[in-house]
Amino acid sequence: MFYKKNDSGWVQAAPGIRRKTLTHGQKTLLAEFRLDKGQAIPEHRHPHEQIGYLISGRLLFDAAGQQFEAGPGDSWCLAGDVPHKVDVLEDSVVVEIFSPVREDYLP
Repeated sequence: MFYKKNDSGWVQAAPGIRRKTLTHGQKTLLAEFRLDKGQAIPEHRHPHEQIGYLISGRLLFDAAGQQFEAGPGDSWCLAGDVPHKVDVLEDSVVVEIFSPVREDYLP
């Protein structure tokens, strides 16, 4: 599967949180997120391993009680079923990979 950059396909996941599935295979899914300063992703968990890369902005993660402030170029890997939340400190652009595929993110 190939993906050609375009402006369609964005989903408003929550106020100030937009998500777009870029491409996926049988075992992984690649998504882009646009996060507005001052927003938060409340604590949640899912069975998917989650690997991310911060393109721009600043985020504060809390994963199972461990805090991590991410800036451009930083990355993370969260194991499945680990409770985590994110505070958006600056407008941010993130790319993340989920495995297995998040069925709820399929277009």
